[in-house]
Amino acid sequence: MTELAQARIQVVRDHMRLECEHDWDGVIATFEHPRYEMQGMETVFDGEGAVRGYFATSRAAFPDQGNEIIAIAADGDSVLVEFWLTGTHLGPLKLPTGELPPTGKAFRLKMMASFEFAPGSDKIVCERPYFDRLALLAALGFNPAS
Repeated sequence: MTELAQARIQVVRDHMRLECEHDWDGVIATFEHPRYEMQGMETVFDGEGAVRGYFATSRAAFPDQGNEIIAIAADGDSVLVEFWLTGTHLGPLKLPTGELPPTGKAFRLKMMASFEFAPGSDKIVCERPYFDRLALLAALGFNPAS
């Protein structure tokens, strides 16, 4: 593994840890340009203001949100991560169709994310988390079919 690949993997590990610690300045510092493309929701947060807004909204619903890395690997200008996302639904969950009240239920959801890097750099240009939105809603006690 190259030194750059090792550095990128460490940046992703740090990025994910900083998210759990709510160190938003630290998370932003891992990016060349902050950008999240949420594949389960088809939503994009582009730029520092939009990304910080995403942090505020998502952590209002799940203030104890955490992650447990299962596997991590570098491939070209990407780092791929499989992980467990955990948390407790303690605040309103904003969805495109409205807002769901807190249930107090904990969840553990397997996810993956790709982190894209600027060529030759250890700075992230985009995080793309992939998850099943309906599985999350079901874990929180909502019937996604209704």
